[in-house]
Amino acid sequence: MNLTCSPSAIQSPSVFGAEILNLSAAWVTNYTRTIPATFNYNHGDVELRNAEFCNITVTYTHPGYDDRITVETWLPRHGWNGRLQATGGGGWQAGRFVLSQFFMGGAIGEGYAATTTDAGLGDAVFPATWALKSPGNVDYAALHNLGSRSLNDQAVIGKGLIRSFYGRDPDYSYWSGCSQGGRQGLMLAQRYPTAYDGIAASAPAQSWTKFVSAVYYPLLMREWREVSPLACELNFLTAEAIAHCDPKDGVVDGIISNLTACDYSPYTSVNQTFHCSTLNRTIALSEGAAIIADAAWSGPRTRDGKFLWYGVNPGSDISSYGSVPGQKSTQADVWFNLFVAKNASFETNKMTRAEYERAFHLASQEYTDFMDAADPDLSEFRKAGGKLITYHGMADPSIPTKDTEFYYNAVTDLFPDVQEFYRFFEAPGLGHCSGGVGGQPITTFDALRQWVENGTAPETLPVEYAGSDGAKQSRILCPYPAQAKYIGGDASSAESFRCV
Repeated sequence: MNLTCSPSAIQSPSVFGAEILNLSAAWVTNYTRTIPATFNYNHGDVELRNAEFCNITVTYTHPGYDDRITVETWLPRHGWNGRLQATGGGGWQAGRFVLSQFFMGGAIGEGYAATTTDAGLGDAVFPATWALKSPGNVDYAALHNLGSRSLNDQAVIGKGLIRSFYGRDPDYSYWSGCSQGGRQGLMLAQRYPTAYDGIAASAPAQSWTKFVSAVYYPLLMREWREVSPLACELNFLTAEAIAHCDPKDGVVDGIISNLTACDYSPYTSVNQTFHCSTLNRTIALSEGAAIIADAAWSGPRTRDGKFLWYGVNPGSDISSYGSVPGQKSTQADVWFNLFVAKNASFETNKMTRAEYERAFHLASQEYTDFMDAADPDLSEFRKAGGKLITYHGMADPSIPTKDTEFYYNAVTDLFPDVQEFYRFFEAPGLGHCSGGVGGQPITTFDALRQWVENGTAPETLPVEYAGSDGAKQSRILCPYPAQAKYIGGDASSAESFRCV
């Protein structure tokens, strides 16, 4: 195929409600990169060697909104598999950020055309540079672009560029993302149900307004209860929780797999002695450490004990809520001060409990429509034949697994046949998107493609990880609410487990 990579040869895409400002195109040659699975969520390791692709960058605006959004698309010169893979962002970034080089490179290495968007936020890692147009005035247009509007634009632009470059539409189009990228994937399924045939939306931050507000609860609890636990104390409590709850699934492997049976209380370990490595001496666990661990695990509550939102699971790394002698804490607020108080000088750590409860509700009232992707009505996505897969680490220290359980259960209430189009896999011991002590499901995207193109729904996802003794452990992840149950035999073999 005689492919031409130049602005004069590529037709500018047409996006309803948008004006194209600029289109640049240039060949990238001899592109070589190692893409590890830990930075290639939903996929495995990819070795990209001497790749050649057309890098097309489109800049556009929504007239009247004073925005400037960039979509970057990579179109392989050789070996294109006829499919588009759109990639998402992380944290406060919609995409086109530091990890996009891995996401896009991995997609190219597997034969896909790839696309990403910055949602008009440029290279800002945090919203301090764009959240406020002036004190008291949030840039709602920028937040709208991050939340949802740029997502459909990205799909339209990516498909349009493929059509112009290759002379035909992609056979299938997919979305792949985790965290912010997972939230984006669910938002696409809810608001733009025909944008993609298949969506891999892992560790999704779909309840954005609630989980971001909930993150501050253990930090504020330190102030309210006037305690200052050490990070080593919280690490000790995590290890105690694992030791207590690990055997309850029938296999001792250093991972909590059956959280419903986990009944460990951090208060039972108060005054127990242990070696604190940062102090290089033995100390007794403080009651303050138990208070903060309990706050992290229970999630925020009102003063009279009413539920506000979920906490993280025991076994998650909660050491960031503790201090390390000689190290200054770097915890900074960009949510309550910029978006709720709308004042960059607002001191979140001085909020009273009543002020926090009020701010929690105000955040949801004002920003749910912008950022939350928790609408369970997936009827249009289901009608369009879309397929959706999510995995979520049960030791995720950032976004509680129960967030995704809550959403999946809400979808199930509406659609008893939910597993015909949406499957959710909980991953014991896995951290946020990757990391932790459990296995990362690296075949998620392949399973999604098989489901979309061949109708083969994934009954399990395989994972591997190093056990507490360093030996390889093979396991299966099961579609929620099923769990992998040990049925006997070699506990290191996936063949010894069944979904029940």
